[in-house]
Amino acid sequence: MASSLENIVYLELCRRGYTVNVGKTSDGEIDFVAVRQNEKIYVQVTQEISSEKTEKREYDRLLEIHDNYPKYVLKTDEFAGGNYEGIKTMHIADFLLSSEY
Repeated sequence: MASSLENIVYLELCRRGYTVNVGKTSDGEIDFVAVRQNEKIYVQVTQEISSEKTEKREYDRLLEIHDNYPKYVLKTDEFAGGNYEGIKTMHIADFLLSSEY
């Protein structure tokens, strides 16, 4: 299921004109680094965050990046939403329908 969600996000980012790559950190990977002209966004996709370990893995990778480009964690959780140290947490459907990026 998670790989299907990643495929959906990847295709939507491409459709919106982004060049999409996988990002590397000292601790792992960022699912997507999407660049369009002078814009850049970082995106982590997860089905749900049901444990502190999963939460730490998803957010810590983005927190390692010290620039001011938008960072997102997308999930399918019922209560997906909010902000974690500047990282926007959104339901995947809200992200796909958003005109924000």
